Amino acid sequence: MSKQILVLGSINVDHVLRVDCFPKPGQTITGSSYNIMAGGKGANQAVACARLGGNTHMLASIGQDDLGREIVQQLSEEGVGTSAITEVDGTGTGVALIFVNAKGENMIGIASGANNCLTEAFVDQNDQLVKAVDYLLLQQEVPDSVNLQAIDIANKHNTAVVLNPAPGRDLPDSFLSLIDFITPNQTEAEILTGIKVTDLESATIAAAIMHDKGINDLVITMGHNGVYVSSMDTGYPQGILIPGFPVKPIDTTAAGDTFNGALLVALAEGKPLVDAAFFANASAGLSVMRSGSQSSIPYRFEVEQFIQCDREIAEVNCSLHTS
Repeated sequence: MSKQILVLGSINVDHVLRVDCFPKPGQTITGSSYNIMAGGKGANQAVACARLGGNTHMLASIGQDDLGREIVQQLSEEGVGTSAITEVDGTGTGVALIFVNAKGENMIGIASGANNCLTEAFVDQNDQLVKAVDYLLLQQEVPDSVNLQAIDIANKHNTAVVLNPAPGRDLPDSFLSLIDFITPNQTEAEILTGIKVTDLESATIAAAIMHDKGINDLVITMGHNGVYVSSMDTGYPQGILIPGFPVKPIDTTAAGDTFNGALLVALAEGKPLVDAAFFANASAGLSVMRSGSQSSIPYRFEVEQFIQCDREIAEVNCSLHTS
């Protein structure tokens, strides 16, 4: 049986407008489609964990509105444990306004709503859940004080703490030293280290800085270039760059969330870090070929089929080049 994962994070109602190109200041543009759907980095990652086979729980808050309650119901139907999701009086569920252009790129604005009302006291009320799980997965769409409270409980009870430092912002070394595992993208890695990450060499330099801050394991997601993996325990502190899957992106909105959920599931199943990152890479690659946030997150069987197909294509190409 795989280990248990607790996702502490945001729940948002996503308003998604597809456009040919992003508007310039003062410009009004017409979109090709508009949808309202479930989102939030925390909820997206919880759904990814559950769909990919993880034993998943979520600790979060929603507002006093039907849309928030519908999202909690959807999470439950996905197999996510929702007993630690609270409804906050006098506020609404978080909202994200998302533009997606013809290249699959996105621009996002967030109104935190109930996400910003999550409290240290509520974390304390659910400390038994934090103690019971094997992995605590965090992002940065809830108050830092809430993350810190959960980290403190986790560190005292040998729960591994994984931080997806998104949305990206500078973090003090005192905070980073409490993290076991971090999963920045290139932009977030630059914010944390001051190193512009573009290739293997720059990723290695950035990784060394994060290791020096006390973080044992890390991956840096690098889009179509793949993912850089580094660990102080497994014999490759210099890092390994795992190639990305060649896909044509339609919408990258939940790619990072899918990656993080898949990574945690693979680690919870006991896979080595490199294998876990490969599985997460495939999951994220599949997600960008679909539209939406949670609607783009694949199921386990789809990822396994995608990986098998990619391997078969690689074998065919290899035989053509060697014959």
